[in-house]
Amino acid sequence: MLIIPGRPGKDLCDQGLGVTRRHVLRVGGSGLLGLSLGGLLELQAQANDNPPIKGARPGWGKAKSIIMVYLQGGPSHLDLWDPKDNVPDNVKSAFNAIDTKVPGTKVTEVLPKLAGITDKFTFIRAMSYTPNGLFNHTAAIYQMMTGYTTDKVSASGQLEPPSPKDFPNFGSNIVRIKPPTEPMLPFVMLPRPLQESNVVGKGGTAGFLGKAFDPYTLYPEGDDMDMTKMDRVKVDDLQLRPDVFASRLERRARLRDAINANMPVIDKAVEEYNLNEYYQKALSLVVSGRAREAFDLSRESPRTRDLYGRNTFGQSCLMARRLVEAGTRVVEVVWPKVANSDNHSWDHHSGLTERMRDRSGPMLDAGLSGLLTDLDERGMLNDTLVVAVGEFGRSPQKGVSTSGNGNDANGRDHWPYCYTAVVAGAGIKRGNVHGKSDKTGSAPVEDPVHPGELLATIYHAFGIDPATIVLNHLNQPRELVKAEAVTKLFA
Repeated sequence: MLIIPGRPGKDLCDQGLGVTRRHVLRVGGSGLLGLSLGGLLELQAQANDNPPIKGARPGWGKAKSIIMVYLQGGPSHLDLWDPKDNVPDNVKSAFNAIDTKVPGTKVTEVLPKLAGITDKFTFIRAMSYTPNGLFNHTAAIYQMMTGYTTDKVSASGQLEPPSPKDFPNFGSNIVRIKPPTEPMLPFVMLPRPLQESNVVGKGGTAGFLGKAFDPYTLYPEGDDMDMTKMDRVKVDDLQLRPDVFASRLERRARLRDAINANMPVIDKAVEEYNLNEYYQKALSLVVSGRAREAFDLSRESPRTRDLYGRNTFGQSCLMARRLVEAGTRVVEVVWPKVANSDNHSWDHHSGLTERMRDRSGPMLDAGLSGLLTDLDERGMLNDTLVVAVGEFGRSPQKGVSTSGNGNDANGRDHWPYCYTAVVAGAGIKRGNVHGKSDKTGSAPVEDPVHPGELLATIYHAFGIDPATIVLNHLNQPRELVKAEAVTKLFA
């Protein structure tokens, strides 16, 4: 039996990568060539700095940061960005299709601002998976965020609360393998947690990687209907007390170093935990004030704030841009309404036309178009990956039940078989449509993309092999995701 030595699965604070399943399969043959496992790992470490095969593939390593615009609740693709003509009345959207900046590509009239910038991004119109207890939000969100399903799925799709045994959110994997180079929060989630009913935060933690890789959660006070709560962001834990100056903190750090230098036994006992490194990072973060300044939306002009929309979602997208600009590696903007709820939630089982026309649609249109336009004008779209996606789409037929939920004649149920995502930046093709749905938006007919493949593409964009192995809480090897990157998305 082959055993690959390494740190326990619960101690994954090293910045190096694990091995991939491909490397595991190669170990036996490498011994015949006189190459030891240690030598193999050394060569792998060198290859990670300049991978010869991956580097030749489109999009490899183009991304320095990512903004995930997560549309929890499952927006209707038919009523937003994949409209259909010549279909039965119970399938056809109440909204008219309109032309976009890319000839031959249409969206509905709900998205006039995005229609004007379709030359900046790619539509994936064939996101698709066959559900296995994933018809409801929590399990589907977990799959989208981690790349894995879970054994404990109830008939309704609900899961148990977040657990240290969970698979990590993709953002946690990224910041572990590619930590930021600036004294900045590596991973931020805002303005609310992932949630369905009373299951809060599932799929949004570092899971078995440990809390060190959890996102910094920026959840301002106020309920989901409070559209001004981003103006009341509090970052007290990132501010210096008035009586503690940066110089005093730095002197304390030097004193700590002096004490450590005379305590070699203690140093040796804790050396693998990199205490000096973590202390210095925390100190640099507080002293530099980068995070504090990034969270201050008042530094933006009224024109820019209006561009994104003066609501929770729009201002969260603006905050995401500011965070990435300051050096944050991963930002997840979660749609500011719990998945299964009313008003501007995407969970349109009833009242779809009014709710999308007057609430959710305009918020998405302004916020996402503002983000992409602003990033592009600043030159940040070159190395910032933007992904906008939900956990599934909505049923082509109105008023039918596909998940056990009740739906009126102006509502659509959950539909994982075919839906749409938007991807942009970091080498993604501009003005492109990848994949195609059938005449009713029910199923892919060209180039389907599984959520796991989308995650693999994200890892690929960061120069991370999706097959990289990490050890879980039981020291069992697991790939980041069991899927291949969709390199056709890149120019």
